[in-house]
Amino acid sequence: MESYKPHKWLVAVTVMTGTLMAALDTSIVNVALPHMSGTFGASIEEITWVSTGYMLSQVIIMPIIALLSSRFGRKRFYIFSVALFTCFSMLCGVAWDLSSMVIFRIVQGFGGGTLIPLSQAILRETFPKEEQATAMSLYGLGVILGPAFGPTLGGWLTDNYSWPWIFYINVPVGIINILLIMRFIDDPPYLVREKGKLDFTGLFLMSVGIGALQIMLEKGEQKDWFASNMIKYLAVAAFIGIVLFTIRELTTDRPAVNLRILKDINFSLGSCLGGVLGMGLFSSIFILPLFLQQLLGYPAYDSGLALIPRSIAMAIAMPIGGKTYNKAGPQALIALGLFVNAVSFYLLSRLSLTVGYWDIFFPQFLQGLGFGFIFVSLSTAVLSTIEKSLLTAASGLYNVIRQIFGSVGIALAATFLTRGENLYRALLVEHVTIFRDVVPESLHRLLSLLSSQGANVSGTDLEALKFLERMVMKQASMLAYNHVFFLIAALFLLSVPLAFLVRDPQRGKGAEVMREEYD
Repeated sequence: MESYKPHKWLVAVTVMTGTLMAALDTSIVNVALPHMSGTFGASIEEITWVSTGYMLSQVIIMPIIALLSSRFGRKRFYIFSVALFTCFSMLCGVAWDLSSMVIFRIVQGFGGGTLIPLSQAILRETFPKEEQATAMSLYGLGVILGPAFGPTLGGWLTDNYSWPWIFYINVPVGIINILLIMRFIDDPPYLVREKGKLDFTGLFLMSVGIGALQIMLEKGEQKDWFASNMIKYLAVAAFIGIVLFTIRELTTDRPAVNLRILKDINFSLGSCLGGVLGMGLFSSIFILPLFLQQLLGYPAYDSGLALIPRSIAMAIAMPIGGKTYNKAGPQALIALGLFVNAVSFYLLSRLSLTVGYWDIFFPQFLQGLGFGFIFVSLSTAVLSTIEKSLLTAASGLYNVIRQIFGSVGIALAATFLTRGENLYRALLVEHVTIFRDVVPESLHRLLSLLSSQGANVSGTDLEALKFLERMVMKQASMLAYNHVFFLIAALFLLSVPLAFLVRDPQRGKGAEVMREEYD
C-alpha cells in the first residue's frame, strides 16, 4: 500500500474543483448574453464574441499543456492556470466595454482550458488500475455536469443579482482551489523538465489553424457560411494552418504537440468516439434550450430546470458505469450508451407542439444515462494504452478533439435548424390554399374569434392571416427541430459498431500491476 497516494480522494476533490469551475464557464455565460448586450450596447452578433473568445483560447491551449507542464513544472503551471482563470474572472465582472470583456474572456479561457485535461491526467495517475473507471466517473461529473447546470445557475444569478456575479462566483472557488493544489498536488516522478528551444513555428501554425477553424465554426451560421468572404478566408487559413502544423509536428525532433500519440489505434479510435460524444452533447445543450424557450415559450430559468432530469441521470449513470466497468468492459458500456442516446433523440424527433412535461422528461433522462455510460467507459479506455509519461499530452489531445467536434455539432445543428425552418415553411405554405377545405374553415373560425373579442372588423382579415402565418412558422420550426433531433439519433446509432473496436488491455489487472507501473 506504500505506493498508493494516501490522500487520493483529497487529490480528486482538488482537481475536480478546478474542473467544475472551468466546465461551468463554457455555458453559464450564455443565458446572460442578452443582459451583457444591453450593458455594453452591443448587437447580438457582437456579444457572441464573449463566448467565442473563451472557446477559442481553450482549444488553442489544450494541445500544448504537456509542453508547458514539462517546461515550467506541472504543479507550478497548474497553480498559474487557476490563478489566471480566477483573476480574469474578476476582471470580466468589472469589464467596462465589449472589447475589454472579450479580451478578459480570451485570457480566462487560456487558464480554464488547462484545468480539464490536467485533472484527467492527475486522476489517472492517482487512482490504482482497478479504480480507473471510478476516477473517470468523478472526472465526468465535472466535465459533463458543469455545462449542463451552467445555464440554470447562470439564469438564477442573473435574475436574482446581476450578470457580473456569474464571474465573481469563481473568485472564492479559485482561491480555495489554489490552496488545495499547493497542499495536495505534486509533480509526477516521470516528469522531465525541458529547457530546450521551443517549436515556435509549430505553435504559430497550430494557433492559426485551430483558431481559424474555431472562429469559422462559431460564426459560420451567422454569416451564411461560404456566402461570406470572411468564412472562405477562415476555411483556407484553417486548412493550410492545420496541414502545415501536422507536417511540422510529425517531422521535427522537438514538436510542440506530440501528434505521434495518434499512431496508437485505440487512442485514435477512442478520440473519434469522443468527437461523436462532443457533437451530441454540445449540440443538444445548444438546441434543447432553444426548443424550450423559443418554440414552447419557457422562461430561461425554467428551461434550465427542464434540463435537470438529464443531469440527474448522468449523476446516477457515471458511478454505476465506474463500478461495472471492470466486469462489463468498455465495449458493452459504450455501445449501450450510444444506443440509449439514439433512442432518446429519436423520441425527441417525434415531439409536437402539444408536448407535455413527461414527453420531455423521459428522453432527457435516457440521454443522461447514455452520456454517463459513454463518458466513463470511453475516458477510461482511451488512455489505457498510453504510456504514463504521455498521459498529459494524450489528455490534452483527447479533450481538444472533443471540444472541436462539439463546436462542429453546434454549427451543424444551427445550420440545419435555420435551413430546415425555411424548407418546411415553403413545403407547408404550398398546402395552405383556399382550395383546401380546412383553410377557409380555419380562417372563418379565426375571424369569428377575433370579432368576438372586439377586434376591428376591417382589420380582422389581416389579423387572421397573420395568425395563420405564425401557426405555419411554428409548425415549420417544430419539423426543423424534429429533423435535427433525428440526425443526432442517426449519428449515435451509426457509431455503435465503432464501440466494439475499443479495448482496454489493463482492465481487470489488479493492484500489483499498478504498483509495478507507478513505482
